[in-house]
Amino acid sequence: MDESILSLSGVSKRFGGLRAVNDVSFELPHGQIMGLMGPNGAGKTTLVNIICGFYKPDGGRIRFLGKDITGSPSHKVCRLGIARTYQIPQPFAELTALHNIAVAAMYAKGISKAAGESLAPDVLRVTDLLDMKDVLAKDMSIIRLKRLELARALATEPALLLVDEVAAGLDESELPRMHEILKSIREMGITILLIEHVMKVMREAVDTILVMNEGATIAFGTPDEVMNDFKVIECYLGECP
Repeated sequence: MDESILSLSGVSKRFGGLRAVNDVSFELPHGQIMGLMGPNGAGKTTLVNIICGFYKPDGGRIRFLGKDITGSPSHKVCRLGIARTYQIPQPFAELTALHNIAVAAMYAKGISKAAGESLAPDVLRVTDLLDMKDVLAKDMSIIRLKRLELARALATEPALLLVDEVAAGLDESELPRMHEILKSIREMGITILLIEHVMKVMREAVDTILVMNEGATIAFGTPDEVMNDFKVIECYLGECP
């Protein structure tokens, strides 16, 4: 098996005159959690959208599990084994937690309603939502909606999970449990690419961090290496070149 589950080489994307992603390359090894950070507008979510197939890159190549998926549509990317969450949860508000998960599994995996419902309890258990299985999404708190967003992605049984700011909006007391959930997902054999601004999560949850600014990579390394990188410090002080 290739050591890297995901490989990007020279990936770029423009919107008119704006270079949103500029020649980004990295290798994400199987089983790791890699953080993706940078100021607002750095290109993080655009990069995730390219990996997922929502946007086609203007240049560069993307390989997943050794296969070139550059420009593949999002539904095909999902069925190959890449799932993602959204910073703002997007559940079916009038469905229960269990049925939100079942629908995700049904459409991603092409299984029956009964099969989708049968796998839902295991996913709910991982995300600490089993006691909420019959609660409508519209009646859930933000922390539970964040977990439901993770659960819906896990229902597709991905090899790679792209997580967009799962800790945003959570208070300090809620962070350790979210960290434990991410650790449990990793122990299931799922590799994670985590967009996050919460430094506590980055320091404690990830193996490596890639930092972007103005579409380009400005730093890559372990959390300690990145947090002490002069370019990163400048960036977060608002003095990026």
